[in-house]
Amino acid sequence: METLVTLKVSIVLRPIMAEIETKDRIKAAAHELVMKYGIRTVSMDDIAASVGMSKKTLYQYYQDKEELVKAVVDTVIEENQCSCSGFVEKASDAIHEIFLTMEMMVEMFSEMNPSVLFELQKYHPNAYHTFHRHKAEFIFQSIKDNIERGKKEELYREDINTEVLCRYRIESMFIPFNPEFQRNLNKYTLLEIEEQIILNFLFGMVTSKGYKLAIKYLEQKNKIALKN
Repeated sequence: METLVTLKVSIVLRPIMAEIETKDRIKAAAHELVMKYGIRTVSMDDIAASVGMSKKTLYQYYQDKEELVKAVVDTVIEENQCSCSGFVEKASDAIHEIFLTMEMMVEMFSEMNPSVLFELQKYHPNAYHTFHRHKAEFIFQSIKDNIERGKKEELYREDINTEVLCRYRIESMFIPFNPEFQRNLNKYTLLEIEEQIILNFLFGMVTSKGYKLAIKYLEQKNKIALKN
């Protein structure tokens, strides 16, 4: 009896799982193309071709590009939140947490087209609204928690204004995506600019104890980079 029930459940779930798997495959392909070429440049034809299906079949899973872009943004946000929460648990201290975040940045920004956020805001307002909420709530709280942790560990100066620094960090994080900023510093990669911004933010907060620890982590990071 139990085997029969299991078989019936399996028969029901199989097409559902197949649909989820296909949607995830489409979403992954869209994410890769968008990150590399930008949102506006990539068409539904391009995405369909990359997963080996017709555009007609693609539209059976995502009704339009807006829905697909929103799905990609939702997944990126979910993965980002999961990674950041993991860094808090894994990090030995507040400064270590920042360097773990920088490792994630290497993966995110090494092949990211700088136009992505600008195009998201201009052409896909619903998806951008989701991203903006993530930025204003989750990212803000993560930065705030890190600063408070650093103060307790005597790695960050006690006199710094946490709220002001949080706002500054969030805005500075997205400066490199500004088209005018990109034109003035186009000889540098997005990753190089982001690393400079976050390191200057960090060294502006640290105590003498924190400075020594930050230098230690930076040297370790540079050694790993040289090996790669």
